[in-house]
Amino acid sequence: MDYQPVPVQRHHRPSSSKHSPESRYWRQFKHPVFVKEYAPITSVHFSSTKPHRYAVTAATRVQIYAPRTQKITKTISRFKDVARSGHIRPDGKLVVAGDDSGLIQIFDINSRAILRTLDAHKQPVHVTKFSPLEPTRVLSCSDDTTVRFWDVTSQESISTFTDHTDYVRTGQVSSSSPHLVLTGSYDGTVRLFDTRSGDCEMVMGENISSSSKLPVEQVLMYPSGTVAVSAAGPILRVWDLIGGGRCLKAMSNHQKTITALAVTSSANRLLTGSLDHMVKVYDVESYKVVHTMRYPAPLLCLAISPDDTHIVGGMSDGTLSIRRRQPRGKDAEVSTLDSLNLIHIGEGAVSKQRGAKAVGDADEIRVSESRRQKRLRPYDRLLKSFKYSAALDSVLRKNVPPTAAFSLIKELIHRDGLKTALSGRDDVLLEPILRLLIKYVSDPRFGTTVAYVAGLVIDMYRPVIGQAPLIDALFLRLKKKLTMEIRFQKELLKTKGTLSMILTSAVSPDAV
Repeated sequence: MDYQPVPVQRHHRPSSSKHSPESRYWRQFKHPVFVKEYAPITSVHFSSTKPHRYAVTAATRVQIYAPRTQKITKTISRFKDVARSGHIRPDGKLVVAGDDSGLIQIFDINSRAILRTLDAHKQPVHVTKFSPLEPTRVLSCSDDTTVRFWDVTSQESISTFTDHTDYVRTGQVSSSSPHLVLTGSYDGTVRLFDTRSGDCEMVMGENISSSSKLPVEQVLMYPSGTVAVSAAGPILRVWDLIGGGRCLKAMSNHQKTITALAVTSSANRLLTGSLDHMVKVYDVESYKVVHTMRYPAPLLCLAISPDDTHIVGGMSDGTLSIRRRQPRGKDAEVSTLDSLNLIHIGEGAVSKQRGAKAVGDADEIRVSESRRQKRLRPYDRLLKSFKYSAALDSVLRKNVPPTAAFSLIKELIHRDGLKTALSGRDDVLLEPILRLLIKYVSDPRFGTTVAYVAGLVIDMYRPVIGQAPLIDALFLRLKKKLTMEIRFQKELLKTKGTLSMILTSAVSPDAV
């Protein structure tokens, strides 16, 4: 059997970083790229198909950006008025957008040709979106208080909903059912419509008092279709669609109006953007804020890419902020393959290894045999040769961490070789052992081991105590430090008892 190196025990220590793992993840979205437009950016939307291009709507144009280069690949400017809500179809081939004249246009994303024109609305159209499950259906919401569901092929409105009494500035087609439409209006209500019946199936926010009722700026339905979120002013509300539109939670973590909602690909984090320049990230289980990002201007729109690598925010001063995170999964996979030195050999395939040649059958996978064997540490080599005393000496040097030293001591105890390693030492060889014990006697990680070794050293070298002044001084220091540690532990026990009495009295006032 091959020699097994000494396992070095690792002790958990609280992280010295002031950032939580959640915060460290969101801080990976760094080095923001800022692109300046000539007008406020009102909409950002990512394509759900790779390479996940995104449409940015500002002024009288919709621009398509490439996520890798952050450069504009297409510009669609065939609008008579201010463009709104540029939305890319799930297959990435078409773009729909409305404008302030009430016109809705559908474009080919490559040729930028106008394929369809929908003109039933009489006032500005702030929402135009393709249905995620039916690519030939389009949702539109307008300031004329109507919500329309269109058939692209016939250019006709399949359903028209007139239940709202004020501007309709937000809406979404469910990604779990192609017939459900969620909308929010400046009348302070959130409504769920069914395109099959043409009726409003659910009204949320009706029971809110008139003093607290604010215009609904954004709505978002989770992919499951069971929960929705709405933003009215600085207040975020969570609605239970299965429970009849019951409000599950209402919270206000922004100082100004929330203007944007976005959810990650796994739907476990919700992002909110506001006019207070802040983006807050919520854990959807508890709806607690787990991270906050600051932007240089009020946010009007926000989107996160389907692969969770880009966060794009549009601001009121015309600034587009693009934050990018480098995914580590693929990088780790590639590095693992490289470290294994795999050579995939196929039809004309050439190994990535420098100087390697492709040989063998077509489907053969060869693993290089020239792997480096892990070199043993000095104390492992000595331990392998049963040189216990020399192995102990090798870990008493200054550059060896205490975890390695005490792991070796435990291994010697396990082998019943600690007495052998400690025996036959003069004052020069005994000094580093005593200094190690003095240094770590009060360390909770090694206290038990230190006590055992100290007892063993005292028993073994009791006959010679008093013959070497240096060793005697070290023993006195060890005794003094032990006395101080015992006194400290007693004080802790007294404090613990006092706190227990105070807490007990606080819980039951009658207790004495």
